[in-house]
Amino acid sequence: MLELNNFIIQEDTSVYDAAGAINANGRQIVFVCDGMRLLAVLSDGDLRRYILRSGDISKSVRYAANHSPLTLTIAESHNVKQLLLKNPHIRAIPILDKKGNIVSISFTENTSVRKQTHLGVPVVIMAGGKGTRLAPYTNVLPKPLIPVGDKTITEHIIDRFISFGCDDFKMIINHKKELIKAYFSEVSCNGSLHFIEEKHFQGTGGGLKLLDGIIDKTVFMTNCDILIEADYEDILKHHRSVGATITMVCALKKVSVPYGTIELDEAGRPIKLVEKPEYPILTNTGLYVIEPCFLDNIPPDTYIHITELIQQLMDKGQTVGVYPISESGWLDMGQIDELGKMVDAIN
Repeated sequence: MLELNNFIIQEDTSVYDAAGAINANGRQIVFVCDGMRLLAVLSDGDLRRYILRSGDISKSVRYAANHSPLTLTIAESHNVKQLLLKNPHIRAIPILDKKGNIVSISFTENTSVRKQTHLGVPVVIMAGGKGTRLAPYTNVLPKPLIPVGDKTITEHIIDRFISFGCDDFKMIINHKKELIKAYFSEVSCNGSLHFIEEKHFQGTGGGLKLLDGIIDKTVFMTNCDILIEADYEDILKHHRSVGATITMVCALKKVSVPYGTIELDEAGRPIKLVEKPEYPILTNTGLYVIEPCFLDNIPPDTYIHITELIQQLMDKGQTVGVYPISESGWLDMGQIDELGKMVDAIN
């Protein structure tokens, strides 16, 4: 049975918290209410557009929501299926009583099941680093082979892309590369996996230069210590729609300051003290969509991080895309305390 409260938020909810509610209910939409009285609707598309026009995610959700949603009364509810068929871009229609209160929600059939797609986009997995933040695990195993549940992190990454029809994988390796190659020679891996070896450490940017002359089409690039729960097809569509040379998949996140902070007025007098404040930010996850021409910006045989290259592009005025996702859609095992969270999320 549908639990209405999973889809209803109040108008004073922040955009950040609304994003969490959208992700939690699995239907990519929430309804903004006063009690149960409908005021507006917020879809993941509304949320993304708000963020991309530099909207403040700490503000009330009313600044991001659509205040003219499609609705039906109880008396009209027999027309809901026909209305959804006529409006394929709409995921759900709220059914309202005479006072405008939501009494039920009708969803497009199978909206919780992603349609099968075949993107056919190659995937580059950056797996050459030492993974020092994951010591002592990486004293024994290279980071790409760290187990997360019953599979290695790399196998989870591959499975995510396979589900979107990406089956051509290129893994850039260096540290303990023989162990990595030996493992995948014994394990059945969906898709085609090719190894590209660094002679010396070149960073996430310099390592990508090794693909010069190998790739001639758009590629996904991912760090080997993250899992992204998102619609990869929509990420690719957004990247192409803005004409980006590279698109960063970025997650909404709250950063906590572990101290009491003090605000001063212009005369230096304290006017406000906030204990351990939280600030919403948009952070780079380590998943990218990249055009082949991006490689032209990488100097050969040079240690450089991809973030430095992206900054250089922005400084030159070239188009860099951003695709926002919710915090819960980003699992990062780059540090020991995050590894346990990833295992719990997958299991």
